[in-house]
Amino acid sequence: MRYNEKELQALSRQPAELAAELGMRGPKKGSVLKRRLVKLVVNFLFYFRTDEAEPVGALLLERCRITQEEPSGFSICFMEDPERKYHFECCSEEQCQEWMGALRRASYEFMRRSLIFYRNEIQKMTGKDPLEQFGISEEARFQLGAPRGGNAECIGFS
Repeated sequence: MRYNEKELQALSRQPAELAAELGMRGPKKGSVLKRRLVKLVVNFLFYFRTDEAEPVGALLLERCRITQEEPSGFSICFMEDPERKYHFECCSEEQCQEWMGALRRASYEFMRRSLIFYRNEIQKMTGKDPLEQFGISEEARFQLGAPRGGNAECIGFS
């Protein structure tokens, strides 16, 4: 996946939907749990060393699975490589549930499905397509059978 490092770093400075210090263990064998500042911005999960302002890396939350591993821990793995898991440890089960819910809602696919659902509900109530006024009602991305694109990526910063 191509990306612009400066734009991603600028995105990492934007207000977060959710941010906290969590324990994080990467996918490499022998990886140990480290405290990281973890920040959810749009559909990117940025992670920072606790004493640095620039992110160490980012996970693009597309085509991924969020799974509860223990009462206060969860993992993220990607469809293309399910064995490559990132593990996170929260302070409590409540914090874990909050993070898992926010991460699941962050993907483009979730937002697209929500838009389609509410579009259909509005159309049932009013008899009009709410997207028609924007001239985009026929675009494939707003149809239920749209092709599923998206890349699952872990982006490391140098």
